[in-house]
Amino acid sequence: MSFVTLVTGTSSGFGQMIARDLAGAGHTVYASMRGTTEKNADKVKDNAAFAKEHGVDLRSIELDVQDEASISAAIDAVVAEHGRLDVLVQNAGHMMYGPLESFTPEQLAQQYDVNVLGTHRVNRGVLPHMRKAGSGLIVWVSSSSVAGGVPPLLGPYFAAKAGMDALAVCYAKELALLGIETSIVVPGAFTSGTNHFANAGHPEDTAIADAYTAAWPEGFADRIQKALAGTVPEDADPGAVGRAVVDIVAAPVGKRPLRVHVDPASDGAAVVFAVMDRVREQFVDRIGFPELLHPAR
Repeated sequence: MSFVTLVTGTSSGFGQMIARDLAGAGHTVYASMRGTTEKNADKVKDNAAFAKEHGVDLRSIELDVQDEASISAAIDAVVAEHGRLDVLVQNAGHMMYGPLESFTPEQLAQQYDVNVLGTHRVNRGVLPHMRKAGSGLIVWVSSSSVAGGVPPLLGPYFAAKAGMDALAVCYAKELALLGIETSIVVPGAFTSGTNHFANAGHPEDTAIADAYTAAWPEGFADRIQKALAGTVPEDADPGAVGRAVVDIVAAPVGKRPLRVHVDPASDGAAVVFAVMDRVREQFVDRIGFPELLHPAR
């Protein structure tokens, strides 16, 4: 079955891979990003070339997760073209790297605005259409850092991803009664093959950042990043994240998993999340609402 799909944050990394893999699987895919006529115009051309070369339906579309008008325009365009929107992949996000204290409160607010509030804005645009249809699938791209290893220097990103994951879990229960499914993909620390570290934001309070650098052992920050990279096997393939999303979308309605791990570094998130999700399910059952654990069909 072919689905009309919207993927956020597709200018590079996981988002680009997910969009292209879904298109390759036969779905109509809207690859959304900011600046389609400006800074990402080259990405739009690349998508068009990819679609032509592979004979797939991959379309670039302007969407800024921080701008409700932009979100509405994109979703309206998709629905006007097809009359529906079947699958949303919540992938858009941004990373920050540096001593946590040296990021200003405004920087943390901006990080949450993209990684957490951005998903909520897009949901508020998409869900009215899914609720009307009585069906749909939302795939959230989380992070193993929410429940696994938490190395230093990535505090703003980890905190925001934890907030996003909590939203996903809460949405899952509320949407189940409406026939809308939720799946959460949990990538590990892929330190190559994506632009996460290359495009990471840095502290604006440079005086505090410099104070940490001076107080820490020499080369501490570089050693942390190298150590993190060392946990990832050389053959780790970030493309596995896109393939995991394709498998989720292809699964039978009502049988899609709540959580799928793609973590070659094995930082422990799969173990912790298994316990967390089981405890949460048991509590929902305990209070007498087991129907919230599986989407209505």
